This record gives sequence, structure tokens and C-alpha cells, in this order.
Amino acid sequence: MKVVWTAQIVHSNSTVTLETVVPMDLTRSDGAPLRVLVVDDEVNLAELVSMALRYEGWQVAIAHTGTKAVSTAKDFRPDAVVLDMMLPDFDGLEVLRRMRATDPDVPVVFLTARDAVEDRIAGLTAGGDDYVTKPFSLEEVVARLRGLMRRAGAQQSSSSSVLTVGDLSLDEDSHEVFREGTEIALTATEFELLRFLMRNPRRVLSKAQILDRVWNYDFGGQANVVELYISYLRKKIDAGREPMIHTMRGAGYVLKPTQ
Repeated sequence: MKVVWTAQIVHSNSTVTLETVVPMDLTRSDGAPLRVLVVDDEVNLAELVSMALRYEGWQVAIAHTGTKAVSTAKDFRPDAVVLDMMLPDFDGLEVLRRMRATDPDVPVVFLTARDAVEDRIAGLTAGGDDYVTKPFSLEEVVARLRGLMRRAGAQQSSSSSVLTVGDLSLDEDSHEVFREGTEIALTATEFELLRFLMRNPRRVLSKAQILDRVWNYDFGGQANVVELYISYLRKKIDAGREPMIHTMRGAGYVLKPTQ
């Protein structure tokens, strides 16, 4: 099933179109989640890209400067990098050069407002594997990363469509939900909300993030709908059991397995 979310975010002269994002089960050859490093000095933009990648089930690290990107790459050892060309300390070409000194094969997608032919040529000549210009869609970035990592050796997961967190399971194909072996009937919206929580276990999700993902529109003045549907889910998922859905005051909500 495709999850469709559409919005436009404008920040520091950059426009990002959030369109259809379809989770794909690509993993490392040993079955571990793929790792992607996102490098962009626009904090909001980097977070938006990271949200889309995490929804794919990938691990994501973020850096806002070239220096931080190089040091993070050494520790994080990403399977791919989304790299802005224009950074506050040194440009993306220098970041790429330094990364490739320690990991010569890591795929890199340049992400930049520079759309002149000479800039594209410079990025690709320097060793970049792909080039996406702003404004861009998150779907396009994810699709290009998917293609690059598949060619680099990422494996199609043999796992089923079932998400499992503790004693809670959700089948993305059949839309069946079980806790402790008991089936739980959910509405379409409750199902999408639970799926988003289960794809991000132990991660605090803000009301804004949940609205963008589940309800597909700007969140101004609508945060109460998240509270309402969280209460619906709790009555069905947590009723009579140790709670899995927790409120983090001032931050959002998190789903965690019971101890």
C-alpha cells in the first residue's frame, strides 16, 4: 500500500515537495538497516529528508557543516550520503574528496540549489553518483538513493510485511493488527497512525511530524486531532495492558515495547 503525503516547505529560498513515499525493504547484506548520512546546513531541510529516509526503515545521521560531515562519516560508516554542495565551512566537493579518502566507494547524491550545467559536471566529475537540484521532491531523493544502494549491493529484505514492536504486530498488506495474539480492529486513520509509530519505535514523534505523515496537510491549529486519535489508539492498543504509547510532555509521542 502506498502512503501519500503532500505539502510544500519553503525555507531559506529552498522549496521541498513532499509527495508519495513508498517504504521499501532494502537492507545491508547482513540484514542490518541501511545507513544514510544527510549533509545540509539548512536544519529544517535536513530533518525533512531524514524523516523520509527513516520512514524507509533506514538509519540516518545528520551533519550541518563539512567538518562535521567528514567526522560523522568516519564513525557512522554510511551506505550512502545526501550531500549539499554549499556548506558554511567548505563546499560539498571538498567533503566528498575527504570522505572518499577513507571510503572510496560510498554512493553520494549531491543536493543543491546550483542547477547550472557546469555545476552538475563539476559534482559528477568529482565523483558524485547523482545530482538533485532544489526545489526537489523527497520521493525523487529516496528513489535515487534506493537505486544507488541497490547497485552498490543492498539486499531486498526477505522479511514479511509485518511490523513487530514487543507483543504488538501490524501487517501492512492485510491491515491486521494483533497484541498478545488478540486481533485489534482499527479504522484506516488509526491504522496509518499506528504504522507510523511502529516504523519509528522508541523515537519521539512531534504532533507536527505525525500530522504531516498521517493527515497530509499543514498542522497549524490542527494538533488536537493527533491527541484525539492517540486517545483512540490507546483505548484499543493499551486498554487493560501495560501501555506502549507514551506522551513526552512538550515533545510528542513515542511507542515503546513493554519490559
